[in-house]
Amino acid sequence: MNASLYERLGGTEGITQIANDVVDLHLQNPTIATRYENAKSDVPSMKNAAATFFIAGTGGPDVYQGKDMVSAHKGMNISAAEFMAVLDDSLAALEKNGVGQREQEEVLYILYSLRSQILAV
Repeated sequence: MNASLYERLGGTEGITQIANDVVDLHLQNPTIATRYENAKSDVPSMKNAAATFFIAGTGGPDVYQGKDMVSAHKGMNISAAEFMAVLDDSLAALEKNGVGQREQEEVLYILYSLRSQILAV
């Protein structure tokens, strides 16, 4: 039996570290950092939301309690460049955490599949 993506990413602990790194990278990324200006006081909540979203989306326990992607991004008018910056940060976090090529591709596929629910909604 094949291990789920959740398991191959290190379960809750591994995914939480990846998500923490993604948020840290977003806060430093000049393409998208301004999107987080008002949320900087609540970085732990952002990291928790990112981690629980990743956990649920990779086959782990359904612990995500945030908004669906359309509701979370409605009215933000996110550009293609911003969306790609998020993917780039995600890939960098995966690489930083020693995630293998196959798993990186699977995560990027999942994230890219959300594009229509995030981009300019």
